Amino acid sequence: MQSFNTTERLEQGLTLVLPGIEGLSRWNRNIAHGIDRGGFRGAIEIHDWTRGKLFYLWNLRSRQRHQEQAQVLAEKIMHYQDHHPGRPVFIVGHSGGAAMIPLTLEKLPTDRSITSAALLVPALSPSYSMETAVARTEHGLWHVTSRWDLWFLGLGTLIAGTVDGRHCISAGNVGFSPEVMTRSHLSGKKQIHRLPYDFSMLRTGHWGGHLSVTSPQFIAEYVTPRLIGYL
Repeated sequence: MQSFNTTERLEQGLTLVLPGIEGLSRWNRNIAHGIDRGGFRGAIEIHDWTRGKLFYLWNLRSRQRHQEQAQVLAEKIMHYQDHHPGRPVFIVGHSGGAAMIPLTLEKLPTDRSITSAALLVPALSPSYSMETAVARTEHGLWHVTSRWDLWFLGLGTLIAGTVDGRHCISAGNVGFSPEVMTRSHLSGKKQIHRLPYDFSMLRTGHWGGHLSVTSPQFIAEYVTPRLIGYL
């Protein structure tokens, strides 16, 4: 894979890509390529927070693993900010990795924040509180959803559960509840922006499925510009 983590790129900003419960794969590499194709010139790093392949259910449901890795990610963000003050920091996560984003932001001290984040079809319950996560951003969060994600975030999390331990259809399918959206709208740009699937996205290779949301062209056209649009 092409290196997006050079010294020159680190000087311009950082995007952390968090895989789903499958760990390092072509789908998260696709996300990294899409972020680059969309015009982000900072460093792009895939952080595999999972225990590895063959541990799918463990990766999904181990609260201890989630909390440990959330702390590791928070420390990585603060280390980067200490050495590159004033540079933008983004997080893009897919499925279980998207669910790790609020857990990570909750670990940041109150005087720390990232620029913004994108949760691609998160394996979180619709009622999960996002207030702290939004408060730890400068420009809020983007929440990408798809009603067509029926197998993984419909039946899958109904049976196996979500990252936060609920047996329900995930927020990545139906969106966060109105109560969560209202409570998370803090002030100014600190809010959750929902990006639901529609058929015009087909031309980018995203047909509404759980994996097609990682299409490089979809990431380049729909996700990256929303993250870096203020730059």
